[in-house]
Amino acid sequence: MRTREIRKFQDVVYAYHKEHGRIFPWRKTKNPYRIFVSEIMLQQTQVDRVVSKYKEFLKQFPTVEVLAKSSLAEVLRVWQGLGYNRRARMLHEASKVLRDQYRGAIPKGRKELEGLPGVGVYTAGAVRVFAFNLPSVLIETNIRTVYLYHFFKNKDEVADTMLRPYIEETMDRDNPRLWYSALMDYGTYLKKSEGNVSVRSKHHTKQSCFAGSDRQIRGDIITILSNRKDSVSLSGFKKNMPHEGKRIEKQLAVLLKEGMISTKRRGYTLG
Repeated sequence: MRTREIRKFQDVVYAYHKEHGRIFPWRKTKNPYRIFVSEIMLQQTQVDRVVSKYKEFLKQFPTVEVLAKSSLAEVLRVWQGLGYNRRARMLHEASKVLRDQYRGAIPKGRKELEGLPGVGVYTAGAVRVFAFNLPSVLIETNIRTVYLYHFFKNKDEVADTMLRPYIEETMDRDNPRLWYSALMDYGTYLKKSEGNVSVRSKHHTKQSCFAGSDRQIRGDIITILSNRKDSVSLSGFKKNMPHEGKRIEKQLAVLLKEGMISTKRRGYTLG
């Protein structure tokens, strides 16, 4: 791409952000731990649901050390309302690695970040960008929307490998933190004004139904245990959950294997 084309594209993105940029608590901080927490929370979760829980979580667990020494049960109780409870467990495990291997600091290196529990390619890149302002290629739904709309009009089955060169070339390397915030805000706008452009991505998948799913059953189990200080028996779950008994038993076994719950006095408790 020519320098003029790149500058024109950047001007469009930044112009929208200047007028309509969103304000989130994790955008007001450069604290790597706080940004790390936000990126784990934002995985597969709508921003609006994260905002209030983010503040509550950091009030309860203000540092890596505090989170690491807390019990999984404490973490899961605060996490309730966000869904995907495995993320809470992985964040808790990551805090222990950060405490033991990095003296409570968040590493800058991609390899080190991807070595943490619950951290994949995107999350590692996002932490590098937003916590340390380091240039890194990020691809998620809002970013895909922007590049599909501007550079791949009327094209279907567009793979991320096709988007990547455009993202690398148009990135504001002097301030990737601001650039990606602007991109995400602009992408959110395009989704509303132009429809779901991301359906033209090769990686687009239709979200599976949550109601009645195994994930809902596991979530219901964790919610019930989060509201109880004593153990809950199998019959107690069956009495308070609108699901088939055998399915409840199966998901209890899954949660036990994952270490999310434990058995106590012929019943189940968190962690």
